Amino acid sequence: MTRYDNDAERTFVALPPAQGRGFAQTWWGRAWLKALEDAAMDTAQVKTGRRLARAGAVGAVSVRPGRITAVVQDRDRTAHRADVLLERLSDAQWDHFVDMAIERSGHVAALLDRDMPPHLVEDAAAAGIDLLPGMGDLEPECDCGAWDHCGHTAALCYQVARLLDQDPFVLLLMRGRTESAVLDALQTHGSPPAEEAASLTEGVDAAEAYATGQLLPPLPAPPGLREGPGAPPSLETESAPPPGIDPSGLAFLASRTAAEAHRLLVETLRSGHDRQAVGPEPTVAQDAVRLAAGDPGPDALDRLGEGSGRTREELAEAVHAWRLGGAAALYVLEEEWVVAGDTLARARAALESAWEEDERPSLRVRANRWTVVGAPHQLRLDREGRWWPYRREGGRWVPVGGAAQDPATALASAALATGDEP
Repeated sequence: MTRYDNDAERTFVALPPAQGRGFAQTWWGRAWLKALEDAAMDTAQVKTGRRLARAGAVGAVSVRPGRITAVVQDRDRTAHRADVLLERLSDAQWDHFVDMAIERSGHVAALLDRDMPPHLVEDAAAAGIDLLPGMGDLEPECDCGAWDHCGHTAALCYQVARLLDQDPFVLLLMRGRTESAVLDALQTHGSPPAEEAASLTEGVDAAEAYATGQLLPPLPAPPGLREGPGAPPSLETESAPPPGIDPSGLAFLASRTAAEAHRLLVETLRSGHDRQAVGPEPTVAQDAVRLAAGDPGPDALDRLGEGSGRTREELAEAVHAWRLGGAAALYVLEEEWVVAGDTLARARAALESAWEEDERPSLRVRANRWTVVGAPHQLRLDREGRWWPYRREGGRWVPVGGAAQDPATALASAALATGDEP
């Protein structure tokens, strides 16, 4: 229950004892306590404060810009006034904070839900605004005469952690702004000026707009493409992940998704993209190889192999093929198809014209695979009419290069990969 004494102060009635529960359930509440526990010189006083707070010895807590205050009773019922000071943000820092919060609508929505997402704190820190206290930021004052954090100021901090769990606006008030001031600033900064809003409501006559349509300036050029994918937001928080959730795995998926989105955008902006056929959606097994090609950790590799039905060796071969030619190279590695009709006729014509008659190697054919007799070399034909070079290693055929339209070029790549004369 909260009582508003004035526009810049909130007073919280004494909370009941915290039996059977921790003092901070949210990540920002735990970050608040970490600032206390890291800075206190006497850990025994911190433990005393935790015991006092747990026993309900902290009275009503007053929160105002730069200071929190409460009366704390010792075990012998002696009362002490305890204060903890926290530096207030400047007006310029608050302006930066409001501008930053407006840029991401999710920040505002989270605050209204009494939540403080890690990205809000990270974005604020990047703008030079430290919302959460760090080591040494919580400055104690107590009439017991202690020069550092005593049991009374520590108890106050533990109790405030419970308040922060319920409402992160308590932290913003300590930093210098009431909830109403923050929300008013967000609304003011997010709305157009009154003069502009008035002009927008008046509108423009349709006939006038149509008559001047040809005089409008051209549209601006589209924004340039970044050199690489953006960095996904950090998933590191103070809170433990839910059961079954692997933060490192999620971070890897986010980074690979950003890389794939950037690749697709590059292809989309390339000249002639609108005339290219749209390829099929990758299967789960193919997408597992794409992810494995992004160099995840050993645990993730094992999971990708298991999920796609591949052994570790098979997954390594698939990744190698993917890096040579993506999904097409992977298909040639793992799929065998019968070449017939016009496709077979074109393949034979390409093979006959690739070499002079006395130089043509002896090839044994099975499905879409032409193997050189007496040599560890092989050509594989994909459904686009391209030839892929393979060589035999340890009893297995492995890809050794990219595709070529000419079978002689592809076979030369296979020979060079093994150190033979092409």
